[in-house]
Amino acid sequence: MNEELAKMKDQVYFDERPKEFFDRYHERARTQKPNWVYELVRVATSLYAWTFFRARSIASENVPPSGPVILAPNHFSFMDHFFAGAFIRRKVRFMAKSQLFTPPAVWIYSPGGVFPVRRGARDDEAFITADKILADGGLIAMYCEGGRSRTGKLSDKAKRGIGRLALESGAVVVPVAIHGSSKVRNWKKLQFPKVTVQYGEPFRYEVVKSPDREQQQAVADEIFAAIKELYAGLEELGRKGARAKARVAGTTAA
Repeated sequence: MNEELAKMKDQVYFDERPKEFFDRYHERARTQKPNWVYELVRVATSLYAWTFFRARSIASENVPPSGPVILAPNHFSFMDHFFAGAFIRRKVRFMAKSQLFTPPAVWIYSPGGVFPVRRGARDDEAFITADKILADGGLIAMYCEGGRSRTGKLSDKAKRGIGRLALESGAVVVPVAIHGSSKVRNWKKLQFPKVTVQYGEPFRYEVVKSPDREQQQAVADEIFAAIKELYAGLEELGRKGARAKARVAGTTAA
């Protein structure tokens, strides 16, 4: 029997603050790496994830140790950022909705390497920042679904933004399935689900400098299909079964 999901706050799809308000955050993200704030938050949230949510990973070695990488997880919870980064040594940069860039959260987000995307607007600045981070050999996490799923199920269709970023940058893409995080917000009911993070096989696309909407959507759909396959495996096999399957696949590939 499925547990009822705790109610989420209503979505806010438009930020009235002008583009210029966010320029300082983009400038910082483009010119500076995450500082000690990132490590502090990483340690705290990782301990929280490992202890309360029994979070464990499968095939984290699929994330390249260097070079430009796009992590592409599904998105159920505010904790997904931290689940995705808890099992790899590289610093993960995030594109977060601009509404989060208010005190006191912004004092953590910006020095921690997070940069804003203005919802409800065509925000090219977010992609310029992402392309710059990847060009410098960084790692970015971006959600195929855009915002969080409010149903506890994967969305029907990917947003094309991740397709645009994958094509413009030529970065390695690693699909990521985060299973169990849809019930993280039930912590208020003292319910702590078991969370599993599985990293899929990496792949990349040849660079297309100005991909059209159809190209962006096609690539986004392909990336999301890889996430769905990983997620379905975790649903069907559970953590133990999915880990065994991944181990066999890795042995066969070797």
